[in-house]
Amino acid sequence: MLIAQATLSKVMGNVKSVSLNRFSFWGDLVHLVFPEACISCSKELAFSEKSICSICISELSETNFHLSKDPTAIDQLFWGRFDIHKAYSYLFFEKGKSSQHVLFSLKYKDNPAIGEYFGAKIANRISTMSEFNDIDALIPAPLHPKKAFLRGYNQSEALAKGIGETLNITVDITSVIRAKHGSTQTKKSRFQRWDNVQSTFKTKKSILNYNHIVLVDDVITTGSTLESIAQSIRLTHPKVKISIVTLAIS
Repeated sequence: MLIAQATLSKVMGNVKSVSLNRFSFWGDLVHLVFPEACISCSKELAFSEKSICSICISELSETNFHLSKDPTAIDQLFWGRFDIHKAYSYLFFEKGKSSQHVLFSLKYKDNPAIGEYFGAKIANRISTMSEFNDIDALIPAPLHPKKAFLRGYNQSEALAKGIGETLNITVDITSVIRAKHGSTQTKKSRFQRWDNVQSTFKTKKSILNYNHIVLVDDVITTGSTLESIAQSIRLTHPKVKISIVTLAIS
């Protein structure tokens, strides 16, 4: 009986080994026939690399805001505008460099995987910050349904998903909605951006379930969009603690 069990165990082990080797073989074959290119430099990725190569990752300028004990540039951006608990950005946006390619791919190249990838990196950073240790929900900056349909996904939601899966935090995509399809913010002045987002967002009463929420967006410039979202939330839930997390700061 023991001999039979040992034999069966050995056979199953061999089968499992063959299956894994076969899976690895087909994965290598697919990579060989359809090699994935780096979203930044367009060079072929190594089999172990995902979306962006190691060289381009090393060229990204991380803010290291998670190491600062003093108010950072993103904290100061909102001084005198509205009360935020804490703000964090993972990267500095640099035109013509890897960070611009990452953001462009995330936003316009149908690549939510890159959002989840960097969302996990963001999660690892904010997990070391005490200000983020009591998050109830992540709320990605919402897109108007028309834009979400045309783009196919919400890039901020992809980032939030990566954060949420890493830290086991709820991603809420229903409590705040974009009610008005505003025109693009590109090339607008700060006042024009602010005027463009007024009355754009609506908050549902389900927001009352939370004590601390984190707004998630891809890149922050003037902060007008996030400010408008926060003010909409505060109209419904004045006492809620609001923090902000973005992939990059411009």
